[in-house]
Amino acid sequence: MEEKIKIEKKPVKSPALAGILSVIFPGAGALYNGNYLKGIIMIIVFAGLVSIQGRGGQPFVALLLAGFYIFQIIDAINEAKSTRILTETTTAGASSPAKTGGDNEVAAASGSISWGIILILLGSLFLLANFDIISYESFIDYWPLILVGLGLKLVVDHFSTKKS
Repeated sequence: MEEKIKIEKKPVKSPALAGILSVIFPGAGALYNGNYLKGIIMIIVFAGLVSIQGRGGQPFVALLLAGFYIFQIIDAINEAKSTRILTETTTAGASSPAKTGGDNEVAAASGSISWGIILILLGSLFLLANFDIISYESFIDYWPLILVGLGLKLVVDHFSTKKS
């Protein structure tokens, strides 16, 4: 007996509209693409970077703000493109499984908790800085530790996927 899997079709998203929305309001492109949590997080991060910029500080904060602004535009466009490609291949029947049997299983998407940990740490540091427990200047002095942590994560992921 064959069981049919219902594949949820996502509506086709326009990469141009996702990019325009992201230019107008950071995070709006992710919301348009249906990534509500990502969009809300991008809005919060953008607001935090703007508020830090208002307090003065090193030029690094301005570069970080500009880099995040450009990143969220590119991310929204790429997400809309990948949704469009996935929708086109699914409707063409190239990658949609019609049935599942004993050994055939559809792999669920798995994520990493690394971004969650990074956001918790950054949020905690910003919260401590808001209550004047630490200063923004000391926080900004140690920003390269974020890059070191991300680099270590990428190296560990590389070798763990190579083994499996």
